[in-house]
Amino acid sequence: MAFPLTAYIEAALELARYDKLEDGSFAGEIPKLKGVAAFGQSLRECESELRSTLEAWILVGLRLGHKLPVLAGIDLNKVQNSRVATT
Repeated sequence: MAFPLTAYIEAALELARYDKLEDGSFAGEIPKLKGVAAFGQSLRECESELRSTLEAWILVGLRLGHKLPVLAGIDLNKVQNSRVATT
């Protein structure tokens, strides 16, 4: 079984939407996760940038105590709260 963070990232990326822009570059977003968007000259670059943005968004959200949306039954808020309770 994957770690909850890895599974959450994979679940989020499955929700990603990509658009080819007029200049031939790409834009990507994960609509369920406010502010998670990225751009790239190629689709592969856009996907990579979106993953990086997503990872930073999750880490900042957890550090600041933001309630993250539950994706695919994965609740990182519970994981974070249980770590706090046991430390």
